[in-house]
Amino acid sequence: MVKNIGTGRTKTRSIFSVPKKMKGKLSLTRYFQQFSIGDAVALRAAPNIHKGLYHRRFHGKTGRVMAVRSNHCDVRIRDGNKDKIIVVNAVHLVRLYGTKNN
Repeated sequence: MVKNIGTGRTKTRSIFSVPKKMKGKLSLTRYFQQFSIGDAVALRAAPNIHKGLYHRRFHGKTGRVMAVRSNHCDVRIRDGNKDKIIVVNAVHLVRLYGTKNN
């Protein structure tokens, strides 16, 4: 077997890069957003904040908030045929509107 060279952020130049119009400071609204259990969210990275960033394979996935910690959320997503729980900083989440809570 060949040893994998690099880190978890390899091959993410286009995924975790900020578009030109969005460069600059992160909005305070997104930084201080609150979620409740059962909210539908999408994983959309804020690349200028590295803490609590998920693996690149989960980028763009949607899921439900299962638990809320101080500034992190446990999000249940579907990966193939398996449910996975990911601990994500709330900055990297976007609320999906028009969905019912279960």
